[in-house]
Parts: sequence; C-alpha cells; structure tokens
Amino acid sequence: MNKEKYSGIIPAFYACYDKSGNINPESIEQFTLHLINKGVQGLYVGGSSGECIYQSVEERKLVLEHVMKIAKGKITVIAHVACNNTKDSCELASHAEKMGVDAIAAIPPIYFHLPDHAIAAYWNEISASAPNTDFIIYNIPQLAGVALTPDCLKIMRKNPRVIGVKNSSMPTMDIQTFMAIGGEDFVVFNGPDEQLAAGLSMGAVGGIGGTYGVMPELYIKIKEETNGGNIKKASLLQAKANDIIAAMCSCKGNLYAVMKKIIHLREGISLGGVRSPLPNLCDDDLPTVVKCAKMIDEVIKLL
Repeated sequence: MNKEKYSGIIPAFYACYDKSGNINPESIEQFTLHLINKGVQGLYVGGSSGECIYQSVEERKLVLEHVMKIAKGKITVIAHVACNNTKDSCELASHAEKMGVDAIAAIPPIYFHLPDHAIAAYWNEISASAPNTDFIIYNIPQLAGVALTPDCLKIMRKNPRVIGVKNSSMPTMDIQTFMAIGGEDFVVFNGPDEQLAAGLSMGAVGGIGGTYGVMPELYIKIKEETNGGNIKKASLLQAKANDIIAAMCSCKGNLYAVMKKIIHLREGISLGGVRSPLPNLCDDDLPTVVKCAKMIDEVIKLL
C-alpha cells in the first residue's frame, strides 16, 4: 500500500447543484480543477460535505464520474459509497472501482445501532464489491450514532483491502489507538478540521476535512508547518482556521451553503445552494458571509 498518496490535505468535495437543485456536471468539473490547482493531495467524494444522504444512487454516480473525468491520474480520489442499506452501498462501490478511484470509504449504517460483527459484515460486503480497491473506514460517531471500537477494527484488519480510518471522533487519542491496531501499513486521517494540527501531531498521515475546500491553502500550510516541526506556527494557523469556522457556523444557513457562497465570492465558481432539508442562506447571513470571505483573504495573505 502506497502511504504517500494518502499523506496530505484531502478536501471533502461539496455537492454542486444548478439553479433547479439538480446535479451540475459543469460545476463539478470546474471545482475539481480548482482544487487540483490549489495543490491538494486528493479529494474525498460523496461524503457528508457532498450531502450524500440527500442524493440518489444515480446522482452519486454522476458526481463521481465528473470528478474522475478531471482528477483521474492527477490526484488521489477516495469515494465514500455508504448508503443506509447494503445493496446500494455495494452498487456504488462497484461503480467507484470501475471509475478507477484509489479507495472507497464507508460509515457504518445509521439509525439502528448495530453490533460490531454486523457492522464488520456490512463493510466487508461493500469491500467485496470493489475487490481491487483500498477500503477506508469512516468513523464519525457524532453523526453515525455508533463509534468504531478497537474490537471492530481488529475484525476489519483481517480484510487485506482495509488500509485506514478516516477518524472524525473528537478525542485525538483515537488516532494513536487505531494506528497501534492497524500497524505499519495502515493510515489514519484526521477528521475534525478544528484539530488538524493536533491530529497530525498524534500520528495522522493527513487530513480529510469539510472546510478544506473553502480555504485549502491554510490547511496545506498547517500540514507543512507540522511536518517541519513548527508546532507553534501550526497551532497559530489552526487558531486562525478555527476562528473562521466559528464565524461561518454562526449563520442561520447551513455551513455548506455558507462555504459555497464564499467560494463564489472569492473564486467566481458557482456551486449552487444546499439540498432540503438543509437550510439555505437567508438575507441576514450575507454580511457574515462577506466577513468570512475577508477573514480567509487576510489569513492567506500571511501564508
């Protein structure tokens, strides 16, 4: 397993819609090229930031197809394929392998809290549908409602395709726990954007984050400073990122609606709004959105 292709900043790709709320292939390709030009290591497609739970199987295939049209062979692509049933998840996994992604990823099934052996069976069946593709476990207990346990990870490590964890739990010690179980040929990604510097310091090979797409330069610099041993500088930059995140989250509109608007203001790329029931921006949000865009501009000038 080539660790190097996973050892960087990997933005979680945002859903791209047209004015009618349908998937917009042109925007997908434009945004993919934009992020490649920013110097990111890869893209994480079809996850939370991609509003996957509000999209059909066919829509999710369409998104990945247009990402791969631009990104294949240029950067690492990880496709999140989990649905809340095994059949659809396996269909997306098989499609992702045909598209030539580097890895697939999956959260556990949500709503019903399944035991470890059932979660492992679900993940292994998905993996079997893409037998030649790396598999990454997505641990996000605050949203999935169930956490990856050491025992479950030990079960999953029996599958040779399981090469890592995207860890979005808040305790950074989980990174060390999963690394210890996974061994030398295993990778753990930091998930919570607010603690990238800490997660890297605890052994994360890179980061996959929902706010990376709106300010990739900042996160790339945090990783550079951390890798160079400049922990104080990395921490100061992390604090800047966290201030921006807090400001973006203060809007009434959903965070992804805020970030898409910022990208439109700063980069001229239109990604549309967010899909209901996520709340779109309201008029009261616009001054804060402009403020956040300026905050990002000011920080990037200092890099």
